[in-house]
Amino acid sequence: MERGREMDASGTAAASVSLIPTAFLIFLLFGCAALGRAQSNSSDSEVADRAKQLFAEQRWQEIVSLSHATQNPTADFDFYYGTALAQLGRLADAQQVFTAGARLQPCDKRFPLELAGIAFKQKSYPQATRYLRRALHLDPRDSYANDFLGTVYFLQGNVEAALKYWNRVEKPQIVGVRAQPAPQVNTALLDRAFAFAPASVLRLPDLLTSHVRIRGLGIFPNYQFDLQARDDGKFDIVFRNRERDGWGQTKLEKLFLLFRGLPFLSVTPEVYNLRHQAVNFVSLYRWDAQKRRLSAELSGPFKANPKFRYGLIADLRSENWDVRKSFQGPAPLLGRLNMRRESVAASLASFESGRWRWSAAAEVSHRDFRSVVPGVALTPTLLAKGYQLKQLAQLDATLWRLPDRRLTLEAGLSSQAGRLWSQPSHSFDKLQGSARLHWFPRGQGDDYEVQQQIRAGKTFGDVPFDELFMLGLERDNDLWMRGHIGTRDGRKGSAPLGRNYFLSNWEADKNLYGNGIFTVRIGPFLDTGKITDPSAGLGTHQWLWDVGAQAKVRVFGIGVAFSYGKDLRSGNNAFYVSMR
Repeated sequence: MERGREMDASGTAAASVSLIPTAFLIFLLFGCAALGRAQSNSSDSEVADRAKQLFAEQRWQEIVSLSHATQNPTADFDFYYGTALAQLGRLADAQQVFTAGARLQPCDKRFPLELAGIAFKQKSYPQATRYLRRALHLDPRDSYANDFLGTVYFLQGNVEAALKYWNRVEKPQIVGVRAQPAPQVNTALLDRAFAFAPASVLRLPDLLTSHVRIRGLGIFPNYQFDLQARDDGKFDIVFRNRERDGWGQTKLEKLFLLFRGLPFLSVTPEVYNLRHQAVNFVSLYRWDAQKRRLSAELSGPFKANPKFRYGLIADLRSENWDVRKSFQGPAPLLGRLNMRRESVAASLASFESGRWRWSAAAEVSHRDFRSVVPGVALTPTLLAKGYQLKQLAQLDATLWRLPDRRLTLEAGLSSQAGRLWSQPSHSFDKLQGSARLHWFPRGQGDDYEVQQQIRAGKTFGDVPFDELFMLGLERDNDLWMRGHIGTRDGRKGSAPLGRNYFLSNWEADKNLYGNGIFTVRIGPFLDTGKITDPSAGLGTHQWLWDVGAQAKVRVFGIGVAFSYGKDLRSGNNAFYVSMR
């Protein structure tokens, strides 16, 4: 037993003796490794300090030579080394070094800034903008990054995005403003439409406000604001424009504007910029036996102020309606009538800013109905006739604008309240809302364009027949389902009618050709809608889906659209030509 214990004691002692050198060896190895790392870090730090000194002296080749003296380069050394490579023209190598430094110090803004500089030298502007946005994410107030990013967007032709970042550093300074060619409109009126002035900083909100007010004049179908750089680092603004003046600038333009509606049995006498005050007279005479119409509108700046615009409108109609469920194929008659309607209205619009605008109007009208076949669609309430007084109000606003991505989101809200003195009298309200997303996918130019618009409307009270909503293609209607045509044998009523609706229109366009006067664009579209009504013969009982393609031609500022749409519910095909 004792011998056994001695052996145990002897064995334990032997194990302890053997563990001591092992533990000491491990400790020694770790110590040597730590000492080596400390010496290496000290050496790398000294190399970085030496590189910093050479950087201040712009001795680029010597910095490159130092790269062989460091095993684990620090982020600071990568910055100096990458800068030296870039200065020596070795851009690809510099890009690799800066990328490695960014991995070591992802929160150091110097690396994305330098990477942006390399991309800029390589004329890779989209890549430069990505690096600069990264740098501004790290430091939004960096004046160099804001100025640099504004410059890149300016070179891409994206003036709005350039102003977004330049404005943060009090740029660009505007020296002069000129128009090319010189327009006929009164110079003082045009100057008041510009929300910016010479010898000042051009602000993005001022440019957007100027856009809205120039469009509000109604005499510039094509225009743009160009920034021209000067040798002193400042800019001039050039207003490039194509103006409508009088009946038209050339004989060809005059004839086109007057007789463009001949295929639709109409003429459109229009005179623009009367007395050079942006006062416009626009009219329509249509002698189609099924839908006669005579309308005229006189509009102009209110008290010579382009911020406000008045309108005086007269509209006379005599229309034959056959209410049906389809514009082709078997479709029983659900109701028939002839409607005569006369109205006069006055409106006032305010272009408050590039962010929002409003309008208000009042209308007096009279309607009566003849040759009525009620069928199942036309109720006595819909056929109420007499004089009507209606007030209208509309508010439009830009909810979101992202100049970097060339994307905007706009919304609108409109209301109408009317009272009809019939037997018995009726009153009603109409409320509509809309949202529109507009996007140019490419960083510059308008080669591609995508739009998505959603609209909805609801009525309250007893609306007369001519106040119903309609979903379909028709020249007097703007709620388009491009697989549904609103006329059959020339008579209105073949598109869905009702008191409440939802409508979504999506389209994408690709430029085929353009020379400033004549442009051609093509692209697909998708329309979705539903309209409801308590009357059995009106509305739709299911969602409608239309798909197709369209070609848009623009001549002298007038848009002509050729569309083919297919109604996925019925299988009907719709070919249509329209002007806007």
